[in-house]
Amino acid sequence: MKTRMLALPAALLAVLLACGAVAVAPLAAPRPDPLSTIRLPPGFTIAPYATDVPGARSMTQGPKGVLFVGTRETNGKVYAVLDRDGDARAEKVVTIATGLNMPNGVAWRDGALFVAEVSRVLRYDGLRDWLDGPATAPAPKPVVIRDDFPKDRHHGWKFIRFGPDGLLYVPVGAPCNVCDEKDPRYASITRMKPDGSAFEVFARGIRNTVGFDWRPGTRELWFTDNGRDNLGDDVPPDELDRAPKSGMHFGFPSCHGRAIADPEFGRRRPCGDTTPPARELGPHVAALGMRFYTGAMFPERYRGQIFIAEHGSWNRTTPIGYRVTLVRLDGDRAISYEPFAEGWLQGDSPWGRPVDIEVMPDGALLVSDDKGGALYRITYREPNVDKAK
Repeated sequence: MKTRMLALPAALLAVLLACGAVAVAPLAAPRPDPLSTIRLPPGFTIAPYATDVPGARSMTQGPKGVLFVGTRETNGKVYAVLDRDGDARAEKVVTIATGLNMPNGVAWRDGALFVAEVSRVLRYDGLRDWLDGPATAPAPKPVVIRDDFPKDRHHGWKFIRFGPDGLLYVPVGAPCNVCDEKDPRYASITRMKPDGSAFEVFARGIRNTVGFDWRPGTRELWFTDNGRDNLGDDVPPDELDRAPKSGMHFGFPSCHGRAIADPEFGRRRPCGDTTPPARELGPHVAALGMRFYTGAMFPERYRGQIFIAEHGSWNRTTPIGYRVTLVRLDGDRAISYEPFAEGWLQGDSPWGRPVDIEVMPDGALLVSDDKGGALYRITYREPNVDKAK
């Protein structure tokens, strides 16, 4: 029989409690907001943008109010995240595709969404009209642009993006921790026309990049690269690299960081014969998405600088990463590397893992989190200053 404690007189309730006849369950403590653990510089705040995006990875902006998001392991899904009312909070998440093979990469161009699986690049046409149409209408079927990329799942997921030259850049990771494959497509960044033709290797010696961007003004490609495993907790570093032209080699598998010769492959190509990183990053931080900040919301000191999403170490004794970092530039030199947003890692346990970054039209910074299945929006407002002091 259920006991309705509020119906009992206070005196009788006191007697029953004293005799142990009535058990009172303790009130559950309010669940803390995990975003309250995120530390940011003064004036910056972080808030949810979308909280129901399982496995959220790479992002690309589509038509007004639509953001497309790829995934890696979550049933092969691709999402459209909608903020049609412009209130800086998505009101709807629509599944565009499911059952794809690690569709991490997404890129929007000329009214079409390009999606990269492990071995294929697809194009979805008509999404703008479909998203505006009846909810019962089936999603458009994709067109296969190219389906002859290697099928290895190890580093097979891809980040894709269109460059200022109109070409689609598609990396092909090394199918291993460290190896030297004969196929020249491995450990590279390739590029091709939007229809899949004119395919070529743009840069080599890149173990696994899952994020790149072109510097405004110079049109030079900068990218992150994940260092190899099993050399120790503190070596090698992840890298931020700069490729101002095609044909450059960035060291893998013979050289790691600026001057760390690989114990197995180091004699094949000396570090002096390869392009060193623009900046060494933390060891095993899993630096993924990166963007030059092109917005106007943040203070001047952030404009034109690089934000990097660090997914976090998976095999380091003491975990590191799980944050967004900032690399400051002076000309072509990356002169500093510092935390910008951190707190997804609590002790040795992460509650979230940043993957990609997108600069929104209003200048806010969007961060995807595949562990939390969410997107977060970082904004800036000038702190109040007491001018009388």
